[in-house]
Amino acid sequence: MKSRGVFIRYFSIFCANVVIQIKNHGSARMLLKNLSLINYKNFESQNFDFDTKINCFVGANGIGKTNALDAIYHLSLGKSYFNPVATQNIKHDADFFVIDGLFEIKDREEKIVCSLKRGAKKIIKRNAKAYDRISDHIGLLPLVIISPADRDLIIEGSETRRKFIDGVISQSDKAYLQDLIKYNKILSQRNSLLKYFAVNQTFDAATLAVYNEQLTEYGTPIHQKRAAFIETFVPIFKEQYSAISGGNEEVSLSYDSKLHETDLLILLEKNSDRDRAVQYTSVGVHKDDLNFKIADHPIKKFGSQGQQKSFLIALKLAQFHFMKTTAGTTPILLLDDIFDKLDEQRVGHIIALVDNEDFGQIFISDTHAERTENVVKNIHQSYRIFKL
Repeated sequence: MKSRGVFIRYFSIFCANVVIQIKNHGSARMLLKNLSLINYKNFESQNFDFDTKINCFVGANGIGKTNALDAIYHLSLGKSYFNPVATQNIKHDADFFVIDGLFEIKDREEKIVCSLKRGAKKIIKRNAKAYDRISDHIGLLPLVIISPADRDLIIEGSETRRKFIDGVISQSDKAYLQDLIKYNKILSQRNSLLKYFAVNQTFDAATLAVYNEQLTEYGTPIHQKRAAFIETFVPIFKEQYSAISGGNEEVSLSYDSKLHETDLLILLEKNSDRDRAVQYTSVGVHKDDLNFKIADHPIKKFGSQGQQKSFLIALKLAQFHFMKTTAGTTPILLLDDIFDKLDEQRVGHIIALVDNEDFGQIFISDTHAERTENVVKNIHQSYRIFKL
């Protein structure tokens, strides 16, 4: 068990670096006051009343700590962070789930209810009124999660990294999210058309041209906004990584897209024959990627486990800072099982971060109740511990 002195020492080392990053930018207050779960994952019926600053779910593996965090994520983003198959979030042998959250936003209470019944569509209600589109809810409750599952951002394919960048931008830019939804719908239709051509040994250049124009209409602003986001985001990310690593390592994050050099419509036309052969759309913003590097080498191959963890935590803390500035509301922060994965230095950084008055509400999961309590006792904020 780390002593109080160790944590205070690391607090003093990192506080100066971190406070600069998280100065209040006029961000509004947002709190989750109460959470009620019915048939959500392993919870049959559970109710939580939360502290305004730090809340800890502790207990053995498999008891539901991460599920409680995921329920909060579900209320914010309208989906699970850990299981994209919606019906698999319903408790075994149950027909539905209900997640009920009472929030305070800008001194006004907001009741958000997310429910799903087998065989029916998911419903999200804000103050008893259902959204026509779940996408209209995105951005109301900004949230950042740091989890061991984030390692997928490094080890998995480009789709995972695109989802990260899209998720960050979408929480503060509704037009971007709508463009993305429309782009993906047209992309699916264009792919179906290419398969139809192959199966029926036919070709209709005019129809394909219509899809090319529509993809360009929505894909071009997506590319532009991604590029602008990266330009703003990278300096924040590098500063966060420097604070975590002690400034001894050089990392980089870049946006890889063929649209940097060529208009999307030209790309689609040039690759028309190839697309017909492979029966799917081989170019476009749906093929973009993020390059993660350390010392100018891919961090996936050349980064140690500790460097990869530092990279991911810096990525998410930069997301927090970016969203706090753009959304005008301090995001909720979810820390899933991270104390078990961090060395003293990184724990010190987290402690320094959450000890700042400008920081918002934080939810932590951990397997060791005593360790968690010792950590939060060293933070000069109120807290509540839930033993599951």
